[in-house]
Parts: sequence; structure tokens; C-alpha cells
Amino acid sequence: MLKSFRAALTLSVITFTALGTSSALAAPLKVVASFTVIADFAKNVGGDRVSITTIVGPDGDAHVYEPSPADAVAMAGADVVLVNGLHFEGFLQRLVDASATKAAIVTLTKDVTPIDFKPEFADADAAEGAGKTVTDPHAFQSIANARIYVKNIAEAFCAADSEGCVGFQTNAAAYTKKLDALEGEVKAAIQSIPEEKRVVITSHDAFGYFEHEYGLTFLAPQGISTDSEPSAADVAKLVNQVKQDKAAAMFIENITNPRLIEQIASETGIKVGGTLYSDALSQPDGPASTYIDMMHNNIAQIKGAILGS
Repeated sequence: MLKSFRAALTLSVITFTALGTSSALAAPLKVVASFTVIADFAKNVGGDRVSITTIVGPDGDAHVYEPSPADAVAMAGADVVLVNGLHFEGFLQRLVDASATKAAIVTLTKDVTPIDFKPEFADADAAEGAGKTVTDPHAFQSIANARIYVKNIAEAFCAADSEGCVGFQTNAAAYTKKLDALEGEVKAAIQSIPEEKRVVITSHDAFGYFEHEYGLTFLAPQGISTDSEPSAADVAKLVNQVKQDKAAAMFIENITNPRLIEQIASETGIKVGGTLYSDALSQPDGPASTYIDMMHNNIAQIKGAILGS
């Protein structure tokens, strides 16, 4: 009888251990992020309780991206889909329809105050046309807005995985502190640049929120989307404006063809100062593989080109 009891006890322990292991190894939340910046935020909030698939990868351009069948499969199997919104992802609705996903589609610009502006150049934004007010979707270029993205991600993860909620909130709070420190560094770097030199040129209007938040002026031949080609008249107008405004530096973007910026550089005599990361992070071994690294890289490139250090 004692032998039978020991056998039953052993079986109970094995069963309990198996159940505990199963719980500990529960499948992570399947998350689809529309592009790399959002994926990085999600990784910092979700930790090892999430498995992230990114649609538009490093150095990718979400404005012109064409989804693949694999993207539809990932979307169909997702628990949560994280997107920027504000028409940043031109492919989004087609992908949602093709995948027939049942996942929650979470728009991370919820509670962000959007910036509207009128394109200066005739063909700057083909979809809306010259002089029409358009909404800038690049809200993540403001660190204050990045904190809102992180808050929205934590809420979405808590809604999908209540058992992990405390961990998500703890991770979000820790990452927000890093963003606070980053914002202080960016503001200090801008303050070190003389006001008369805070004019720079980039390929497209991706830095409106950065400009609004931190006091730089960005000029660009393309509008908010790279899915357009400025006319010769637009380029000539920008060249004249650059000469009048005395732009201090010029940059290519990691997602765009450098040809246009190189043309403007040759016509204005302004040296290309380096590469800014606008709509996508770099490859993992690059200088902007995380959002914080992206901001560090961009402000270092700008400050270095303007001040020559």
C-alpha cells in the first residue's frame, strides 16, 4: 500500500511540474508591428511575453511598401496589430482585408495632437495637391509623442494578456524614463546650436514633429510621403529658398534615393552632412537599430554637420 501511495505521489508531482512548466512556457502574445519604430517600442514594453513580426523592415519605406503573402499570413495569425495611423501605412487597409485578421488593430497615434500643414512645393504631395492642408503622420519623431505610443502599446497588451499586465506596465514605465532622459539630451544638443544655424534640408517632410518640438527648421523637396517626385520647378524653388534661408546642413535619409539631395547640394554648395533615419530604423548592426539610437544618431549628425564637430 505504501508503495502504491508513493507511486501516486510521484505521478502527482510529475503532473504538477508539467502543468507548471506548461504555464511558464505559455505561448507569447503574437504581435504584428507595421514598421520598425513601432516594433522597437513593442519589444521594450512586451519583453519575452510577446513575439513580434515587423511588416516594413529596417531601412524600409512604409509609404510605398507592397505587402507580401507572408505579411498576410502574419496578420491573420496575430493577437494584436500595432499601427501608426494618420495614413502613414498606405498598404494597411489592403493588408487587413487580404488577411481577414480578427486581431485588434491598435492605432498608436490615439491621443496624439496631429500637425497639419500645406505643402510648399507644387508636386510635394500628389495625393492632396498643392496648397491643400495635409496631416503629418510622422508623430513618432517627437519624443513626447513616443511616450504616448508606449502608453497605448501597454494598454493594448494588457487588454490582450491580463496576466502579463503588471509586467507590461512596469516595462513601459522603465522605458518611459529612458525616453525622458533622451529628450533632455536632444533639447540640450539643439540649444548648443546657434538659432541662425538651425535650418537643415532633408529629402521629404518627415521631421515636422521634431521641428515643432525642438526648434529646428527642416526644408524638403518632397511632401509627407516619398510616393511623389518634385518637379524641376519645385527643386529650383527649394534651391532659391535654401540660398535665402542660408541652410546650415543637408542630409540624405536612409529610406530615400540620395540623388535629389546630391543635386541640390551641387547647386547650393552645401555639403551633405550624413544620413538621418526618418521612417525606419537601421539594420541591427547599424547606428540606429533602436528608437533611442535613432534619435542619438540624428541629433549627433545634425549638430556635427552644423558645428563642424
